[in-house]
Amino acid sequence: MKPFDVVALLQDLPEKGLLRGQVGTVVELLSPDVFEVEFCDNQGKTYASLALRADQLLVLHHEAVAAD
Repeated sequence: MKPFDVVALLQDLPEKGLLRGQVGTVVELLSPDVFEVEFCDNQGKTYASLALRADQLLVLHHEAVAAD
């Protein structure tokens, strides 16, 4: 994962008001497997920003990706 990747949350985080499947954007690499992810509404207003581990996220792709 890298900054500006669009990701989906893989687990509920009720204490943060987030549910599995919510979409956010990686805004910063905090350590090798920890990323600052920002969640925004349809008007672009941030409603959550928090550090998440790579295993809590799925990178979303909007274009075809070549198989390795």
